[in-house]
Parts: sequence; structure tokens; C-alpha cells
Amino acid sequence: MTGGQYSQAREESVDTLQVGMRHTVEWEVTEKLCTSRGEYKVFSTPSMTQFVEMASQSLAAPHLKPGQGQVGISVNIRHLAPTPIGKNVRADVELIGIDRRRLAFKVKVFDDVEQVGEAEH
Repeated sequence: MTGGQYSQAREESVDTLQVGMRHTVEWEVTEKLCTSRGEYKVFSTPSMTQFVEMASQSLAAPHLKPGQGQVGISVNIRHLAPTPIGKNVRADVELIGIDRRRLAFKVKVFDDVEQVGEAEH
């Protein structure tokens, strides 16, 4: 395969992705996803970052060809409120930009009570 054919094949793989696509993922906050704050165990910021990345991947994955993957190059995240162990978190993902093979996502994270995070990935 020549360089031009390789590039065309890679670009065709994301043809079905469109700005505005949305996806939702839910997780239960387990002990392995928590950090301790005094006597309290709460959903950690590193776990929220992983959640945002996995939720974004789950939106894009069905549109990739077999053997292709997705990697992130940056995450800008704000952790707005604590979520205790045992509660559920939900990531609402929106594809907000496509620049050739580069995808941009906006993610809002909620628990059972309120919005607890937001990110661009």
C-alpha cells in the first residue's frame, strides 16, 4: 500500500462520524475508582479522566475499521463536586469537532444528584 492509499484508507474509516453525535456511558463508583478524603472515599479525578477517555472512545469505536484504534492527545477536565463510593456516574459525550483524523469531544459527568465534572478531549 502506498502512502496515499494508506492515508485515504485511514480517512475513510471515520466517514460515518458526524459532529453532534452523542453517547452515554454509566459506571458505578467502586473502591478502586476512589481516593480518600479524611474518612470519605470519593470518585477520584484520575478515575474521572479515565471515564471521560473511555466514554469518548465508546462513541468513536463503532465507526473505526477492524484493527484501528483511537488515542487521545489532551484532556482538559474540571472536577466540580465529590461523588461518594457506591453511587453511579454518567458521562454524556458529544462529538464537537472533526479535523481529518482528529476528533474533539465535550463530556459532562453527572452523579445521582448533580453535574460533577466536565471535560474537553
